[in-house]
Amino acid sequence: MAEARYTIRLEGLELAMGLGIHPHERAAPQRVHLHVEMDCRYAAAPEDRIEAVVDYDFLRAGIRRLVESRHFELQETLCDEVAALALADPRVCRVRVRSMKLDIYPDARVGCEVERVRG
Repeated sequence: MAEARYTIRLEGLELAMGLGIHPHERAAPQRVHLHVEMDCRYAAAPEDRIEAVVDYDFLRAGIRRLVESRHFELQETLCDEVAALALADPRVCRVRVRSMKLDIYPDARVGCEVERVRG
């Protein structure tokens, strides 16, 4: 059988977390949305069971543990660490991570996006 590729998305994961360099950002958690897109590669089309595919539950739980573990200065660092978490599964060949701070400005959201590809 031919190789099978799928894109798995985790969109709009809303987190209250420590993120930012300014005193008001350090004083209290802020709302952040994370969006993760993982391109996954399998030797063949997977069977209809969760063990055959990349399970997005591991990613969601891992992100929650990560943001609870520390304060992040930069969105770039947050995105890089989430990307590394996704790439821990060898079936993930590419990951794109976007973070958005929701409450910095009254009229806009601010964010960062990174893409990492398995070497």
